[in-house]
Amino acid sequence: MTATAEIERLVTLVQAQFGLPDLMPHLTRLLAAGQPVTIQQAAAAGGWQDHELRAELDRHPGVDWDDDGRIAGFGMTLRPTPHRFTFDDRTVYAFCASDTFEFPVILGKPGLVESTCAATGRPIRVELTPDHVGSVDPPQAVVSKVRPDHAVADVRAEICNLGNFFSTPDAAGDWLTHNPHGQIATVADDFEITRQAIIRLGWADA
Repeated sequence: MTATAEIERLVTLVQAQFGLPDLMPHLTRLLAAGQPVTIQQAAAAGGWQDHELRAELDRHPGVDWDDDGRIAGFGMTLRPTPHRFTFDDRTVYAFCASDTFEFPVILGKPGLVESTCAATGRPIRVELTPDHVGSVDPPQAVVSKVRPDHAVADVRAEICNLGNFFSTPDAAGDWLTHNPHGQIATVADDFEITRQAIIRLGWADA
C-alpha cells in the first residue's frame, strides 16, 4: 500500500470511528495540561452539548475515567502506559505507539517519546517535532499497527492495544505472525503518515 493510500485509509477510519469529528484533538489539548477533564469542560471546548459528548464517550469502552467521573484518557492519557510523551517538562501517556506521533502535531510542540520493545524490553527513544523525526534510538526501531477499513466496537482493544514499538523488524516478527492483518512500519514512515492524516483531518496546531 502506498503512503498516500495509507493516509487516506487512516483518515477514513478516524472519520468512521468517531461521531464527534474533532473530539480527539480537543481532548488531547485539554489533557495535555496534566489534569483530568470534566464533561462540561470538554463539551465547552468542542462546542457540543454535555449529553452529546457523554453519548459519544459511552460508545468507547476504552476511555480512562478518574474516581470523580472526569476524563483521564482518550488517545492521550494521564494513566501510565508503556508509551510516554514528555514535553515542556510534563509527561503524558498514549494508548498506542502511533498515538505518540499525533501529540506533537496536535499540540504544536516538540517532545520525547519513550517506550520499550514489546518483544525484548529494550528501551526505545524517539525525539519528535511537529513536522519531523529528530532521532530514533535504536535506529532500526519499528511500529506495529492495525488499520481496519471500518469502525470497530472497541478502538482501544481492537486497534490501540496492538500498536507497539519494537527495537528491530526481526523483533516484530512474532507479532506479525500472530497479527497477519497488521503492519510493521519504520518510525519515520509511520510518523509521516500520522502527521499527514492529522493535517488532512484539520487537527494540526495552527
